[in-house]
Amino acid sequence: MENLNQFNKDAEKIAFDLNHRKKINFNIAQYNEAIVKGKQQFADLELAKERAAHIKYKVLNDLDSYLIQFEDNFNKKGGKVIWAQNKKEAVKEILGIVKAKSAKNIVKSKSMTTEEIDLNQALEKRKAEVIETDLGEFIVQLAGEKPYHIVTPAMHKSKEDVDKLFNKKLNTPAESTPEKLTHYVRHYLREKFQQAEIGITGANFLIADEGAIALTENEGNGVLSMSFPKTHIVVVGIDKIIPSIDDVDLFWPLLSSYGTGQNVTVYNSIVGGPKQKDEIDGPEEMYVVLLDNKRSNLLAQERQRRALSCIHCGACLNVCPVYKNIGGYTYNTTYSGPIGAVINPYILDMQDYKHHSFASSLCGKCTDVCPVKIPLHDLLLVNRNESVVKGYNLSKEKRQVFIYKKIMSKRKNMDMMSQGKKNMMIKYFFKKAWGPRRELPKVAEKSFNQLWKEKYNIE
Repeated sequence: MENLNQFNKDAEKIAFDLNHRKKINFNIAQYNEAIVKGKQQFADLELAKERAAHIKYKVLNDLDSYLIQFEDNFNKKGGKVIWAQNKKEAVKEILGIVKAKSAKNIVKSKSMTTEEIDLNQALEKRKAEVIETDLGEFIVQLAGEKPYHIVTPAMHKSKEDVDKLFNKKLNTPAESTPEKLTHYVRHYLREKFQQAEIGITGANFLIADEGAIALTENEGNGVLSMSFPKTHIVVVGIDKIIPSIDDVDLFWPLLSSYGTGQNVTVYNSIVGGPKQKDEIDGPEEMYVVLLDNKRSNLLAQERQRRALSCIHCGACLNVCPVYKNIGGYTYNTTYSGPIGAVINPYILDMQDYKHHSFASSLCGKCTDVCPVKIPLHDLLLVNRNESVVKGYNLSKEKRQVFIYKKIMSKRKNMDMMSQGKKNMMIKYFFKKAWGPRRELPKVAEKSFNQLWKEKYNIE
């Protein structure tokens, strides 16, 4: 109830914040314009989506074997794989590496998985300086916030907001242009890369047959986070596996087209282990932390497991009318929007987060745009049903449904009250649920049954 009440309170506030809506509508409009061009690179987009969906579904059915294959091949190249059942284990292992290296300076490229385990907070408690090097992540870190969006962490901020933030925190000149601020960050981060003992990244894909990670980005900060520090740590969910390096030429264009509207992102790296004897660049040690964190709970579900096919393009968030109105922070979780609403009840807790699955209009746009064909709106319905079957619906909801079923099950019961009394009952039971800004529907003066009898003179 606490999470639900907070969700409703935050949604009520942000949904009527016209300034917030203006920023989000503008930023998503830019995305919508770009994605049309990005999709044009495909001769047969539907076929590409079907192939990607098939590959990911095949992987989910044999996930254990592909993960073992990845580990074997990665170890052969001198890398080290760490299996983490949950957030606590992952953080403990990473802190152990930091302690062993006496690391005080850490650079990070964008990673939702590290957000999932609250890694920054854990490192900061150990008095290590952790710098987010993705520009969007750098902005929200500077503001003391979490990422607002899977792909665009600072989507909720305008250029004026960023200018004021930089002026306040970094003493940059007031009314600086985005170009000047970007230039400042580039120089600021360059020094941090040179000082860092450890670089931490996520991975867009784990390539089983190569024992390598695939990382795609637009700023070069991921490449620098991997190459400057002597130790490279990758934190990645077990669901990111793909079978072969041959699959990358399918998934990278899909991810870039649906994520940012590009044909392919600017920097695309495939890294398999630390630098070898004949190589000049790269880290001396490389670790991959494979995180479960209740993904196995989702994998055990016959239908909902399809959600683990997600490639984190963020397309479903950008088309979702609910997300665009209540924003990313209202969910109060790492993953928001339709994909978050499907997976959060399993990777967090069904009873505490079932309301995410109900926060949807079920318009189906999320399913239409998904590049790996996850039937998101169908899975939201499956989640809703499961929460009811498990008895997690509220007592008042149970009473309302019981009364409704009693009345609607027989014509005799439906005709017991006059239309006026029916309207009074609706007002009494549903006024709060309907919300203060909508007018309750009214029962017509004559029912369909009455109109039918009158039309055909039925006694």
